[in-house]
Amino acid sequence: MDYRVIKENDVFLLTDQDGNIPEHHPYGLGLYTKDTRFLSKWSLRINGEEPVLLASDAAQNYVATILLTNPHIERDGELILWRESVEIERKRFIYAGVLYETIKLKNYHPKPVQLEISVHMDVDFADMFIVRGFQTGEVGKRTGQTIGKRSLTFHYEGADGVERATKVSWDREEKAVKEHGEIVFDFALDRAEEQTVTLVVEPIIGQTDRVEVIPPEQALQLLQESYQHWEGETANVITDERQFERLVRRGIGDLRVLLTDLGCGPFPVAGLPWFGVPFGRDSLIAALQLLPFNHEIAKGTLLTMARYQGTKVDPWRDEQPGKIMHEIRFGELANTNQIPFTPYYGTIDATPLFLVLLVEYVKWTGNFDLVRQLRSNIDAALHWIDRYGDRDGDLFVEYFQESSKGIANQGWKDSGDSIVHENGEYARAPIALVEVQGYVYHAKMGLADIFEQLQEAEKAEALRTQAEALKKRFEEQFWMEDRKFYALALDENKAPVRTITSNPGHVLFSGMLEGKRADAVIDTLLSEKMFSGYGIRTMAEGEAGYNPMSYHNGSIWPHDNSLILLGLSKLGRRCEAKTVIEGLMEASMHFEYDRLPELFCGYSRSNGKPVRYPVACSPQAWAAGTPLVFVQALLGLFPNAIEQSIYLSPTLLDSMNMLKVENIAIGSGRLSLTVMREHQGCRVHIDENTTGWDLIIQQ
Repeated sequence: MDYRVIKENDVFLLTDQDGNIPEHHPYGLGLYTKDTRFLSKWSLRINGEEPVLLASDAAQNYVATILLTNPHIERDGELILWRESVEIERKRFIYAGVLYETIKLKNYHPKPVQLEISVHMDVDFADMFIVRGFQTGEVGKRTGQTIGKRSLTFHYEGADGVERATKVSWDREEKAVKEHGEIVFDFALDRAEEQTVTLVVEPIIGQTDRVEVIPPEQALQLLQESYQHWEGETANVITDERQFERLVRRGIGDLRVLLTDLGCGPFPVAGLPWFGVPFGRDSLIAALQLLPFNHEIAKGTLLTMARYQGTKVDPWRDEQPGKIMHEIRFGELANTNQIPFTPYYGTIDATPLFLVLLVEYVKWTGNFDLVRQLRSNIDAALHWIDRYGDRDGDLFVEYFQESSKGIANQGWKDSGDSIVHENGEYARAPIALVEVQGYVYHAKMGLADIFEQLQEAEKAEALRTQAEALKKRFEEQFWMEDRKFYALALDENKAPVRTITSNPGHVLFSGMLEGKRADAVIDTLLSEKMFSGYGIRTMAEGEAGYNPMSYHNGSIWPHDNSLILLGLSKLGRRCEAKTVIEGLMEASMHFEYDRLPELFCGYSRSNGKPVRYPVACSPQAWAAGTPLVFVQALLGLFPNAIEQSIYLSPTLLDSMNMLKVENIAIGSGRLSLTVMREHQGCRVHIDENTTGWDLIIQQ
């Protein structure tokens, strides 16, 4: 990454590697909350000169540390400061809606030194959609600055009638404060002496209650304790395969930094830097990936999505009753209805995925009380699938953009060129995507089991009948006998989009694919035209739309692979699952912090190391969740609360002799186990099982 980002709840800071926010940077660097930029400039100088970068580290998700030193400074032939005399450490973190930055100076010059540190800042209060160049519109105006005691506050009156402000305060006597946004501090340092100054930045929105700014040491301690609590509540992985373990730990840490709570419990936002907001599809899939590690996140995600579920027909927002949102924004353009993201509902898969997550959550937890709590939301979502999702009554759920500022392609491959026929023509909507039909089948079959458990036999039977009818029609319409694969989609004329893509791989997890056709899908996904050696491509090499540099038509998305892995594991295809895992593990070693990015280019492994996609989010929730799926896939772990059973079908990577997973929450208990390599396969030792459920180990 050539940027540095830290986040806590709904505040994030995006800077360059020096820790600065230069003006007019192409990445739109800044301090953001509620889709508004509360710092548009933030830079540090020593004696008026830019420091020299030594190291820049954001390995810890919640703290960034940047190490700098001074350049050689002379003026009119007089030495001001010898080069590399002073070490400058910038350490920053966010807690309770406030940014803390401590600047620590240490003198390594043989003699005492005197120097000047200046911090330069500005705020444009720009809406994120304007920063990113996606929109223009009516906006508010700056209303000046206020200089207080050790503080400088920037004011703004929004077009939405909301007053916003950025207050910067500091804990050291300043030499000068300039209203345009400059603070100057004098330092006199003896040999080896250290001194600090801490700056605190508060984004302020409206007349809401201000948070209490506490000392930085206390704030950092509380932040660290929250991470310790997260780790204590989350399953732990120990293995002799160090890269695997590093990947899992990185994923768990990244998902923690991406958690946000809007009042219904913590849930993962989509990714940083640009998607630190609730996303229906992304948040739901990331919560699904997290189930074996921390199922409380799934609960928070479900409750959050239910809170914003559609209630009316509103074409501007692509909203219908029962529909689960795509994305919500909180900035000035959204508040004035200049963009439809309040929330925006232009997604075809979030609604069935909402039900899929609920089904899987219940299987892991046995929490039928949540089903009762969300019953009206479940019924509304099912009604949306049958009435609004299935526009023409052919049993398939399809999308069509209504909003003038909405999204044209509304599946997870939502770029404008992603649904392309084998002759290179783009498909026209309404479009029925292959994976969405699998999600619907998965949801209805799972809910049927749940309703049967709740003594609603008639409801359960109706859902099973609907699911079986969908499955039959799906096989008739989507299967391509000549290509031994399923079509990507059906277009406006119900003609199959015959391009070979990864999308049908998602259907493996649904249980809708069986026998030789499931085998054929797996064989194609692991063939050279789909599997690059680093992962399964989004589109097969040789297809008309294939482009390894594209966003969706030949690139590799870790989360896409993870959903395929769940299907492979569920179907007992261990060798294929291991091949995919090993490819992604190898790829991860070539990215910063062993972190799988949102996506990377689809070039073959034989061509060299993986090629990064230039603007991939990192960290990104469902990419962070992918290593967690590795663990579930290797264990073959699928609990079922309705049967009170835990199914295990373990295997190990070739580079792995031991895999230990502790503190897996299942039902009302915990499961800890160790898988060890033996000559004839694997041996499972159950270290702890307080679930009370039957353990069924399938070798």
